[in-house]
Amino acid sequence: MDFPPELIWFLVGFILIISEFALPGVLVVFFGVGAWVVAFTTWLKITPTLTSQNIVFLVSSLLFLFLLRKRMQKIFVGQSTNGEIEDEYTGKEILALTHITDASGKVEIKGTEWNARSLSPIEARTLVIVERREGLTLHVRPR
Repeated sequence: MDFPPELIWFLVGFILIISEFALPGVLVVFFGVGAWVVAFTTWLKITPTLTSQNIVFLVSSLLFLFLLRKRMQKIFVGQSTNGEIEDEYTGKEILALTHITDASGKVEIKGTEWNARSLSPIEARTLVIVERREGLTLHVRPR
């Protein structure tokens, strides 16, 4: 069973666009759209050879990537102010599970353990206040 090239390009584009949901960065979707452009031009008989299809794929994917990526990231990823991450934990009072120092410690939020750091030593089983979050580490201070 032979599949027409436009169907193959369409399916490749579909798979790339769907895979964007599993991959961060708003990147793969542009290659998926590029594959759909090739499917369309192949369907119109503008790109009958594999070489012309690859050229259209490369050019259109890169054009979409460089022209639209910043705009799409603003829409789908959002922006944080001053490089800081605003989250639901900042300013909250939580429980220190272990002794916390500048190097390490553990806290609990909603039944989940988080890594924690503090500029001043904090004893285990005391309440602390979250100042900010950096990745998977919470910076806390004594209550």
